[in-house]
Amino acid sequence: MILFNWAYKILKDLDFSENIAIYTNLLINLFILIVIAYLLDYIFKKILIIILAIVAARTKSTFDDFLVANKTAKYIAHLIPLIFIYKTVPIILKDFSYWEGFFEKSVKIYIIILSLWIIRSVFNALKDYLKNKPRYSDKPIDSYIQVIMIMLWIFGIISFISVLFSVNKTVFVTTLGSVSAIVILIFRDTILGFVASISVSVNDMVRIGDWITMDKFGADGDVIEINLATVKVRNFDNTTTTIPTYSLISDSFKNWRGMQNSDGRRIKRYLLIKAKSVHFIEKEQLEYYNKIQNITSYITHRQADIEKYNTNNNIDKSLIVNGRNLTNLGLFRKYIETYLKNHSGINKGMMLMVRHLQPTEKGIPIEIYCFSKDKTWENYEHIMADIFDHIIASVSFFNLEVYEIDNLVTTP
Repeated sequence: MILFNWAYKILKDLDFSENIAIYTNLLINLFILIVIAYLLDYIFKKILIIILAIVAARTKSTFDDFLVANKTAKYIAHLIPLIFIYKTVPIILKDFSYWEGFFEKSVKIYIIILSLWIIRSVFNALKDYLKNKPRYSDKPIDSYIQVIMIMLWIFGIISFISVLFSVNKTVFVTTLGSVSAIVILIFRDTILGFVASISVSVNDMVRIGDWITMDKFGADGDVIEINLATVKVRNFDNTTTTIPTYSLISDSFKNWRGMQNSDGRRIKRYLLIKAKSVHFIEKEQLEYYNKIQNITSYITHRQADIEKYNTNNNIDKSLIVNGRNLTNLGLFRKYIETYLKNHSGINKGMMLMVRHLQPTEKGIPIEIYCFSKDKTWENYEHIMADIFDHIIASVSFFNLEVYEIDNLVTTP
C-alpha cells in the first residue's frame, strides 16, 4: 500500500495526464538509447576482442597475450557506449534538467571507475609480462604496480567526490590536507610500506630470489614475493615468513646475493689445539715428517734456511729452544694449507689462508679461511665436512691434540 502511494505521488508530480506525449517520447528515446548502447557494447566488445586475439597470435611479443588474459579489450569496449550515452543524454533530457544532471553524474562516475579498471588491466598485463622476463624476474614488480595504482585510485576517488558533490578539486585537496594527520594515522603501515618499497627498489637492497636472513622474524630463506606491505620469505624448512616491508630499512638483515654472485662460498671455521701438545721438532723426527708428502718439499726448503741462519749466527743448539726451529704446529698449518690448495672443491683464485687466532683457555684456534667452488648449500656442507674430517684425522700424525669438551671436567 505504501509503495502504491509513493508511485502514485510520483506520477501525480510528473503530471502524465497533461504531458503524456512528452513522457512517452522520453521513454521511447531512453529505450532506444539503451538498445543502441547495448548493441555498441556487444559489437565493439566482439570486434576488439577478436582484433586483439589476432594481433596476439601473430606477434612475437607476449605482452598482447597478457592483455587478452586480463580482459583489457572487454573493458575498453564498455567505454565506447558510455561515451555515446554521455553525449546523447543531454539531448534526450534537455527538458528535464534534474534527471539530466543525475544521469550525467552517474555516467561520469562510471567512466572514472571503468578508466581505472582499464589502466589496472594494462598494468596487470605489464606485470605478468615483466615477470616472465629473466631481466626483471628478481625485481619487486608488484610493489611498483601497487604504488602506481594507489596514486591513480587516490586521483580517481578525488574525481569521484568532485563529480558527485560538484566540489572543486582544489578545494577538496586543500580540505583533505587539513585532515592529513588522521589519514597518516589510519594508513601508517601503507605509507611506511610505500616509502620502504621505493627505498628497497632504488637501493637494490632485496630482489625476488635473494636468500636473506633476518633473525628478528625468524626468516632464513629465499624471497618469493615483494609487495607494498610485506615481503614473503620461503624458509629452508619450507615454512613461509612474512616480513613488513618497512622492516627492511628499519632493521638489519643479511642478504646472501653477493655470495651467490661471487666465485665461491666462504669456509671460515677453526679447530682448537691443546697448547701443551705444541713442541719443537728434533732432527731425529724430521725423517718421520718427511714421509708426509704434502710437506716434504716445504721441510727440505725450510730446514735449509733454518740451518743456514743458525750457522751464520753461531746459535748454540745444545738447547733446541735457541735460534730458529720447526714446530709440529707450524708443519700442521702448512700441511692444511697445501691440502686445501690441492682440494678439488676449493677455489684457488680466492683468499686461502690457515691462521692462528688469539689463544683461549680452551686451546689455540687454528682457523681455516677459504672459499668453496660450489655455492649450493648441500654441496658446500659436504665439501666443508670432507675437509674437516681429514684435518681432524690428521692432527694425531703431528703429535698434536684437539681440545675436547671432556677437558672441562675436573676431578675434585
